[in-house]
Amino acid sequence: MSTLSLAVRDSGTMLRRNLLHARRYPSLTLNLLLTPIVLLLLFVYIFGDTMSAGMGGGADRSRYIAYVVPGILMMTIGGTVVGTAVSVSNDMTEGIIARFRTMAIHRGSVLIGHVIGSVLQSVASVVLVGTVAVAIGFRATNATALEWLAAFGLMALVALALTWISVGMGMVSANAEAASNNALPLIVLPLISSAFVPLDAMPGWFQPIAEYQPFTPAIETLRGLLLGSEIGHNGWLAVAWCLALTALGYFWSKAVFNRDPK
Repeated sequence: MSTLSLAVRDSGTMLRRNLLHARRYPSLTLNLLLTPIVLLLLFVYIFGDTMSAGMGGGADRSRYIAYVVPGILMMTIGGTVVGTAVSVSNDMTEGIIARFRTMAIHRGSVLIGHVIGSVLQSVASVVLVGTVAVAIGFRATNATALEWLAAFGLMALVALALTWISVGMGMVSANAEAASNNALPLIVLPLISSAFVPLDAMPGWFQPIAEYQPFTPAIETLRGLLLGSEIGHNGWLAVAWCLALTALGYFWSKAVFNRDPK
């Protein structure tokens, strides 16, 4: 069997293993998924009129739904990959990785299985949260079929980048609790981005913190694709951030995985 065939076969096996774990232990995924849904309902029905009035144009909850949903979708991805960090940490600390090292399987298939499984879970979570958003009034009436395709491609690319980072975090964590804490920035960063209010509505000293981070350009690009607003340079910045984080997470995870166990 060729190296490529071996890698594909073993990666498929590891993917099935991770999806089976997710099905048997859904509590972690559900807990992480409930956070963006609760935030969506909270900001729309409790703060929606006030937030939209503060953005100019008077109180208009439907206008704020359109604004906040792209940010919530990106936050959903960040929350979902936290579960990947916990899962990888469990594999590292419970001895299964040591067992895999002794088996005649493709070395990278363990990580690839985690990554593909996490991306699929992120896409499923985004679809579920998006369904809730549509149910409460979100409409992307200005988006063409090509823009919808680009939007899904962007979210998949963000999921891939954040998954590789979370895999690295899980591999260097001493236990599942530490992995969850280490991955916490993936949930916090969307809260301090342009997800809930525009950058120009923030205090001047805080605007650079919100602007120069990976979530803001990704959110602005997704918002532009779905709502027809100006994207500008955010599209290139979002892709650049995703490629950089993917490369960083990949080489980091690979280096830790290939390190001889102590």
